[in-house]
Amino acid sequence: MRARDATTFYIDGRWVEPANPQGLDVVNPATEQAIARVSLGSGADVDRAVTAARQAFTAYSQTSRKERISLLERILSVYKRRWDDIAACITAEVGAPVTLAKGAQTGAGYHHLSVTLAALKSFRFERKLGNSRIVREPIGVCGLITPWNWPLNQIAAKVAPALACGCTMVLKPSEIAPLNAVVFAEILHEAGVPPGVFNLVQGDGPGAGAALAAHPHVDFVSFTGSTQGGIAVAKAAADTVKRVTQELGGKSPNIVLDDADIETAVTRDVLTMMNNSGQSCNAPSRMLVPAAKLDEARRIAAQVARSVVVGDPLSPRTMMGPVISERQWNRVQRYIAQGIESGCEVIAGGAGRPAGLRAGYFVQPTIFAGVRSDMVVAREEIFGPVLALMAYRDIDEAVAIANDSVYGLSAYVSSRSLKRAATVARRLRAGNVHINGKWGTRPTPFGGYKQSGNGREGGAFGFEDFLETKAILGYS
Repeated sequence: MRARDATTFYIDGRWVEPANPQGLDVVNPATEQAIARVSLGSGADVDRAVTAARQAFTAYSQTSRKERISLLERILSVYKRRWDDIAACITAEVGAPVTLAKGAQTGAGYHHLSVTLAALKSFRFERKLGNSRIVREPIGVCGLITPWNWPLNQIAAKVAPALACGCTMVLKPSEIAPLNAVVFAEILHEAGVPPGVFNLVQGDGPGAGAALAAHPHVDFVSFTGSTQGGIAVAKAAADTVKRVTQELGGKSPNIVLDDADIETAVTRDVLTMMNNSGQSCNAPSRMLVPAAKLDEARRIAAQVARSVVVGDPLSPRTMMGPVISERQWNRVQRYIAQGIESGCEVIAGGAGRPAGLRAGYFVQPTIFAGVRSDMVVAREEIFGPVLALMAYRDIDEAVAIANDSVYGLSAYVSSRSLKRAATVARRLRAGNVHINGKWGTRPTPFGGYKQSGNGREGGAFGFEDFLETKAILGYS
């Protein structure tokens, strides 16, 4: 199987032809040229993969902790050798700059495998409770549906805990960026994952995704994607009363407190917003600054946005590549137009491609000022490099603006006082709150409130949804 080809599926330990061949071009978003073909799977392909996973579950669910530890160690070893192959796929099909692809994008998959391995070594699958034994057992066959924006991050965040907990699975990655999943399947095969434990079926949501969510022999569906897609998955899964977890959209607020180093905070967070072309569900897309410091924040934000180097993802100078597709480019352009029509002031960027770029789905790093909470650009997830700069009068208003959203995935707070920042963080309705741009030094749970989904991923927290709880009474 060649890494540039996604026309066959990995089922029961072998690469097999689709039941009903139907192809789709994989397009490089930086060139707008087709670079590969992907087959769109059908219900028949999903059924074949689920059958293989169901058959493999009997044996794999009984493997020991030691065996699963050894398996994850082998996967990590092979993954490290295939690092550059994964990164090349992500640059080609997602448009991530080579530095991002070789760094955070590919590194995220390795990170999830590593923290899962560490968690597996100490996780308590059994404990005594009075005269009973509480046992955590693998839930069964898992349907894993992942998006294109951070592909190996989401794939590994689901596959790793499934393997660690003794589950078998069928993965359906995004049909827009399927090539990295092919390399990942090759890694698992070389590492010796038993046939049927991991299966890969390519395809789109209405075809393969819906069939996987509705399949009666799938016990659990883990979905990452849009809120609209998550609702569709939950409805498809409802008839068989299977467990469903969803990591969905976001419109993350970013509160810069009045005692923060505004130069540092605004510079850092504008760059964070533009990372991965703004295509991150937890991107800090609403920047809230004290009204008294608005002019200073405007100046800094505009200057930073104009400094972002947009262009060829293969150039080491490039800081931001294209958005994923023509459809996404048009979506972002519509939001920029709506922002202008609603009276927002464009202080950096704007409509159209950056100067000098005639091809590719490139978007200008855009900053809107004069944004109010009732405006579309402040309420809907744009999923592009567009930041809304908003003013607040006091902390209560800042918190009210931050929480005035159907989403609750992430939030950001900047302050010289950690105690003050933490006090504000506790008032925010979000699953993750970053203080001064920091990330956790140890595995922390990732997931959201409200329409940002349910369930958590990351280290031992990611095990919970892949396990059932059994009480064996009268046994100690």
